[in-house]
Amino acid sequence: MKKIIYITFLFVGALAYSQDVIFSQNFLVPETLNSSFTGALRSFKAGGIFRSQNRNSVLKTTTKYAFADTYFEGFKAGIGVSLLQQSENITSYTFNQANLNYAMEFRISYDWYFRPSISIGLGTKSFGFGGLVLGDQISLNEQIIGPSIDPLAAGVQKSFFDFSSSILFNNQESWVGLTLRHMNNPNIALTRGVDAPLDVFFSIHSKYFLPVFEKSKGTIAENSKFFLLSNFMLQGNYSRFDLGGQYVFNNKISLGITAATIPLKTEASDSLLSSISTFVGAKHEGFTYGYSYEFNTTELQGIIGGIHEISLSYNFDLTIKVFEKLFNKRL
Repeated sequence: MKKIIYITFLFVGALAYSQDVIFSQNFLVPETLNSSFTGALRSFKAGGIFRSQNRNSVLKTTTKYAFADTYFEGFKAGIGVSLLQQSENITSYTFNQANLNYAMEFRISYDWYFRPSISIGLGTKSFGFGGLVLGDQISLNEQIIGPSIDPLAAGVQKSFFDFSSSILFNNQESWVGLTLRHMNNPNIALTRGVDAPLDVFFSIHSKYFLPVFEKSKGTIAENSKFFLLSNFMLQGNYSRFDLGGQYVFNNKISLGITAATIPLKTEASDSLLSSISTFVGAKHEGFTYGYSYEFNTTELQGIIGGIHEISLSYNFDLTIKVFEKLFNKRL
């Protein structure tokens, strides 16, 4: 029975890891969503996200994402790197990927820009089966007699090359983008001779400024902004559409909520609303902080604890400009 339970968890985990990680804070840290944001601030920026999912269940997973990018004024282009690491508790599954990102910038009107980008990555994935009880470990009287001699028990690993591309249209307040990942359909099968191409990940996303406070008076209204958030994603048979809003005060405090829905149902029992995510962000002297919590609205067996995310990024050039401004005032 224990073996069956473990294999079931392994199967469920394998299905989950055939899909890309979707960060709850992809609107606070848009680099996770679209590589065209590389160098978009025209400065040197670095940051990361830590994600803990189902931390109170045996299906606990953790994801770490880090990035750094900069902008080259002479070339009107940005270049950067990103690192993704994901691990699952019970199966010792790990996924790692490093990407090199390059984005160009073209001015298409007075305040709108077009930013195409490419992303080249190298990924590795592996399973460790040390926690499983395999058939050669069980005697005729159903007793565990020792370690397995199955080569899979030592773990298997797969490396693959990955290619992605994105485009972004943006002005000072709003943006809309398109991302295509795994355009080369890399084979991610862990067993030799098996072809398991990774499905292309498609996403069209936007952050649109709504001038709902422009006609209002008062300090709070004059320093308030509201944005409409949307993100449609499709990968294989999996679809998701996130819709929500973000309130920003004085360009420093951010509050938001998004609802994740399943627009293209694969089964009649699928619920339209799958989860709700709330997030808060703050900016201070070059630092940007973020925290979000996502909870499921459907009953999934073994899923306990929700999803927590913590993000931190630092804009080096912004901090330098602040110091220069203070220095000039003293002079």
